[in-house]
Amino acid sequence: MNSRIEIANLKVDATLFEFINTEVLPPLKFNNLEFWRGFSDLIYKLTPKNKDLLVERDRIQGLLDDWHENNKANGDFFEYRAFLEEIGYLKAVGPDFTISSENVDDEVSKKAGPQLVVPIMNARFAINAVNARWGSLYDALYGNDVIPESPGLEKGPGYNAKRGEYVVNYGRDFLDKSVPIDGISHNKVFQYQISLSEGLLCIDKNNKSYKLKQPGKLLGYLGDKENPTSILLENNNLKIEIKVDFKSNVGSTDLAGVKDIMLESAISTILDCEDSVSAVDAEDKLLSYKNWFGLITGSLTSEIIRNDSSFKRKLNSDREFRTLDGSVLVVPSRSLMFIRNVGHLMTNESILLPDGSEIYEGIMDAVITSLISLHDLKVYQRNSKTGSIYIVKPKMHGPEEVKFTDELFSECERLLGLKLGTIKVGLMDEEKRTSVNLYECVRAVQNRIVFINTGFLDRTGDEIHTNMSKGPVPPKDQFKEMLWLHAYEKNNVNVGLKTGFHKKAQIGKGMWAKPDLMADMMREKINHPESGASCAWVPSPTAASLHALHYHEVSVCDQQKKLMKKDEDYIDDMLMLPLFDPKTLTKIEIQREVDNNIQGILGYVVKWIDQGIGCSKVPDINNIGLMEDRATLRISSQILANWIAHGVCSEKSIQESMERMARIVDEQNAGDPKYRLLSDDFLTNSAFRAAASLIFDGITQPNGYTEPLLHSFRQEVKAKEASE
Repeated sequence: MNSRIEIANLKVDATLFEFINTEVLPPLKFNNLEFWRGFSDLIYKLTPKNKDLLVERDRIQGLLDDWHENNKANGDFFEYRAFLEEIGYLKAVGPDFTISSENVDDEVSKKAGPQLVVPIMNARFAINAVNARWGSLYDALYGNDVIPESPGLEKGPGYNAKRGEYVVNYGRDFLDKSVPIDGISHNKVFQYQISLSEGLLCIDKNNKSYKLKQPGKLLGYLGDKENPTSILLENNNLKIEIKVDFKSNVGSTDLAGVKDIMLESAISTILDCEDSVSAVDAEDKLLSYKNWFGLITGSLTSEIIRNDSSFKRKLNSDREFRTLDGSVLVVPSRSLMFIRNVGHLMTNESILLPDGSEIYEGIMDAVITSLISLHDLKVYQRNSKTGSIYIVKPKMHGPEEVKFTDELFSECERLLGLKLGTIKVGLMDEEKRTSVNLYECVRAVQNRIVFINTGFLDRTGDEIHTNMSKGPVPPKDQFKEMLWLHAYEKNNVNVGLKTGFHKKAQIGKGMWAKPDLMADMMREKINHPESGASCAWVPSPTAASLHALHYHEVSVCDQQKKLMKKDEDYIDDMLMLPLFDPKTLTKIEIQREVDNNIQGILGYVVKWIDQGIGCSKVPDINNIGLMEDRATLRISSQILANWIAHGVCSEKSIQESMERMARIVDEQNAGDPKYRLLSDDFLTNSAFRAAASLIFDGITQPNGYTEPLLHSFRQEVKAKEASE
């Protein structure tokens, strides 16, 4: 048992107590005892309400299971919809309204661009993500498959000049599309100059000068006007920097001395306390909070070791450019930071009530991450320029749970002495009861909402579990073509625009999960800005720089204006159940789907349980690296639980596949010195047992969530390690 401090009718982990009392509270000039008393009052007020909401989840799922058991045939759709209304699953839609959130930063309200999501427990990843506000287009192109490795264009061990030339031409084509010159291509420019009266002058080999088609796209510069070292431009509200250096390796071979094109890339970053971390106890939560504190204060660093040297990576400082009128333009170098709290389900040992029960982790996250964020508002002013705190709230089921989050944030504001509405909420539209009631969910937080984001992975997992008793669901890939999923994605944009998100808040889309397949991303992910979404998730800083190109190609503002003229009802389409006939698959196809899901489950779970890695690139059965987190795990485990329940496959075939796939996963991780073999002992290996429980006990897990089982087995491993 950890050492604990008893205060205000709470038992607080001693290390967490010390961190808050000695590092967090003093600069804010809070009275320590008054803070803990207020925190305690908040806990005792909201804990019963949290419990009631979880009881309601179980009640509704039980009624759904009973309905599906008694209506195995497809039945009458309108009767099914009436049933959902009767049990309180589907809510009546109230009168029209528009959101009224105030003091929202431009990165959320006006800029459209990529958004990174990174685990808060990994300092290096977190710093890299926040610094990914700017990224090199040349580096992003050269190192990825966007440029094919055809003969002569191979990446190779050293610099390939031909590949580099391809990159430069790609960059010039981008400039021609985004900031075109009137009468000449950027490919023909020999020199860039700045004219205080005419803007950017682009000079060709005959010393003839040309101007931008839209001179107002020039924002500023660095260096001499005749020989600028940096040229700052803007397109679709996103900045572009042309860096010039004739003495650099790349610039010395370039007609105009351009050594790189820098793009404003990750406009915002979500620091994640939830799906991408493995935080199961007070020790883990303390690390999460300390890293958030370091990001807010700017003190977080990460030591990088390369060869025989090392250096500390830290957050970038903002930059200054000169404008044509002689003033200084300060350009942010860091993403706007959101902190993603956990949902309403889990508890944590960091704080205990007198009866020994654990605090609801979502309540603890809200208070402590808001308290830490207060340093930005009162002391540093490094993140929000408008005095707001940004919290993403995941995994909520319906308007009542969203209302509870609004109440929780209001109580935090009262505790911290903040104006109501200071804490902004990002609403994850990732559970079915939320998506079919999204309009009313937005209404519940209309005074503080700043984004809605489709989490299609969790949404698919919840779709499977919600209708678990109805019948077999299709293989994973077939979900992408189903009517309900397309309706869900369209409904998210439709509700956002209908409730006034245009130029006020973000409408977001989900993650690209194949970090090594950037060419595929460039072909497919442009559909996100085309759909009217103002941000979409990417898995890396490099992916952010590449995805930023889509927002230069597509004006999301214009797309939203077109879509605002439409108002369609997608609810019925979202209620269509995702069932299929397993007879349409051969035994070989069924086995292939089983193996694929099990291999992914084992590959992810073994790192979560044994090493505490909450998000990792897991090679699939074809050795293609996929970004896996708890949401992807939820889908895979729920599909297999469903197939066992409906006789598509047997428990015996699952067990056989698990043992066979375990050996493959062991081979795929042969180069990891920290890796523990799954196949050493299937009966005692904690990670293997966890994976089995996720499948065989999947039906009984609350809403199909993976957290309860993962936490239990990870705690088991940590206890073993502590005793050794």
